[in-house]
Amino acid sequence: MSKATTKIRPYDSARYLDTPEAIAAYLTEALETEDSSFIASALGTVARAKGMAAVARKAGLSRENLYRSLGGQTKPELDTVIRVLGAVGLTLSASPKPRSKLG
Repeated sequence: MSKATTKIRPYDSARYLDTPEAIAAYLTEALETEDSSFIASALGTVARAKGMAAVARKAGLSRENLYRSLGGQTKPELDTVIRVLGAVGLTLSASPKPRSKLG
């Protein structure tokens, strides 16, 4: 009697970020948390989805610096965030908060 085995791999959001709309929605949700470490980590996930080396090259950064900046352990500088967003085909924009969040 043989036992069937199921291979399970860890969940990785990067595997599902395959359209500009999915990436934008993912980052929008991350930004709404207002947690800078989480936002940096989410941006790192997007960079991995697009190919870290390619994103680093387009952003004018080293791959190592990009991993360090977007690993969620540090807070990347705004310049880095803007450069990475541009490299993955996104822009940074602002919209008003709903009144209930203004306090």
